Amino acid sequence: MVATEYGEGRLVIRRARRPLATLLVSHGAGGGIEARDLVALAAQLPGQGISVARFEQPWRRAGRKVAGAPATLDVALRAAAAALRVRTPLVVGGRSAGARSACRTAQELGAAGCLALSFPLHPPGRPERSRLDELAGAGVPTLVIQGERDPFGRPEEFPDPLPGRTDLAVVPGADHGLAVPKRGALSEDEAMGIVVESTLEWIVREVTGNVIGNVTGA
Repeated sequence: MVATEYGEGRLVIRRARRPLATLLVSHGAGGGIEARDLVALAAQLPGQGISVARFEQPWRRAGRKVAGAPATLDVALRAAAAALRVRTPLVVGGRSAGARSACRTAQELGAAGCLALSFPLHPPGRPERSRLDELAGAGVPTLVIQGERDPFGRPEEFPDPLPGRTDLAVVPGADHGLAVPKRGALSEDEAMGIVVESTLEWIVREVTGNVIGNVTGA
């Protein structure tokens, strides 16, 4: 458990046998750490040398249906990072509201990278309310993984070029939850494969160099 100013959070950790990096991810405002992408990362990355810690925010653990204010999410994420006490390079990330929080805190936490899953570029139907400044302000290498049909920001709505050291990976046909149509071109397993493979390739390239690839053959 993780004590924070706003209640008790929870870390669920899957450790790599020989960790070369650690990924700390939090969930969005409408779900928890059981989100399909967070589960896929926790299941697959430890075997490739990356420990994965999923952080359940205090509001979710307390059974509330609505997330707290953005600042409260940041406070709790800082507490989770402190509780981890990692010796490997840290990648901080999350999905949706968790992605925003990761971008806002990455530099302060000394992260080597930031993973933004389903970054909510704007509220649905309100492109004028852009949150691009949060993404641009991450200050570290950042990977955005976005669904092709995400109403919070379709891939083509992101600027070209992207700000700073930001990369964008697209999951074809996926929505904000990175779910794909049952009769679409991709199965859910294939969609999650894109999430995992994109994240692994990016961490190898931007965070650890070629270390993981040399050790695992990935």
